[in-house]
Amino acid sequence: MRFPDFLLFPFAMLYGGITAFRNHLFDAGLKRSQQFEVPTIVAGNLAVGGTGKTPFVEFLIKHLTPKVNLAVLSRGYGRKTRGFILADDSVGPLEIGDEPFQIYAKFKDKVRVAVGEERILAIPMILAADDGVQGILLDDAYQHRYLKADLYVLLTTYGQPFYEDFLLPMGRLREGRKNANRADAVVVTKCPDSISPEEKKVITGSIKRYTRAEVPVYFAGLRYGKPYPLAAGEMRHHKNLILLTGIVDYRPMLNELNKNHKVLEVISFPDHHRYSENDMLKIRNVCDKYKESRPALVTTEKDASKLRDKKLLKILQHLPIFALPVEVVMEKNDEQDLLRRVHEVIKSKNFVVEN
Repeated sequence: MRFPDFLLFPFAMLYGGITAFRNHLFDAGLKRSQQFEVPTIVAGNLAVGGTGKTPFVEFLIKHLTPKVNLAVLSRGYGRKTRGFILADDSVGPLEIGDEPFQIYAKFKDKVRVAVGEERILAIPMILAADDGVQGILLDDAYQHRYLKADLYVLLTTYGQPFYEDFLLPMGRLREGRKNANRADAVVVTKCPDSISPEEKKVITGSIKRYTRAEVPVYFAGLRYGKPYPLAAGEMRHHKNLILLTGIVDYRPMLNELNKNHKVLEVISFPDHHRYSENDMLKIRNVCDKYKESRPALVTTEKDASKLRDKKLLKILQHLPIFALPVEVVMEKNDEQDLLRRVHEVIKSKNFVVEN
């Protein structure tokens, strides 16, 4: 324990007591959780941010559609609006949040995307808009106890698993480790390719100290795709790069880019950062510093969705800007077993899913 943690320990204990009392009210039935006829699948975590929920939701979308008519429901963290919004071409990140907008932009022809703080109110509104929805994926609703979902998938990172973390503000946990017992499956995300069977066994054992005995533990990595331009141009013409991110942990992306390029500098903003014109001037100044090296600017898809604003792009109009897509990859056995469980949940509510 670091010295400053002694100062934060009382606050973490107070926070833990509050969250534990709240969970007790639901577990004892003193607060009511609502279940729906439509199957609901939650992808969530115990920690704040950075566990790869959005790539995982996209993974489920890719593998479940077109066999299942899905909707995706999120709180819409960081948006400037409130209440229920069903995404369409008139909305952007400001209206529905960064991740929901990214999912809508990529999958609007495959899924319905909606945001709403009160999930138990938002779900009937989704069904009213499309009564053919056969399943709802909920992004980051693990702590939303007013909803009783049909399947809870708990995500935790390889680099900072929940069983080694601490409650806020000492660590990053929203609630105590023991609350992993609500999970129906656990996915360890952002695993390196080099992870061994022995290491998986150790991690699984550590996780199962907190979950129910029958809960499976899966392992997933990240695979980066081909960068695509926000305007014109090709990445192969640029050996030197500047990385721009507004995410929790940019290190996996940095390691990936350094395999075939040279990253001259990293411009890092906080997660869910809302870019301003002053930010663009700062970014342009950094790029001008390396003008002789002719670098390209590379960013995440989440950040790219915000940089498409015409006012912002105008400031960077002479810079080549690329977005680097990322997707979840799993070993075949893990992937098949996880998807089988999801299909069974959907089938259990009398919806037919083709094999």
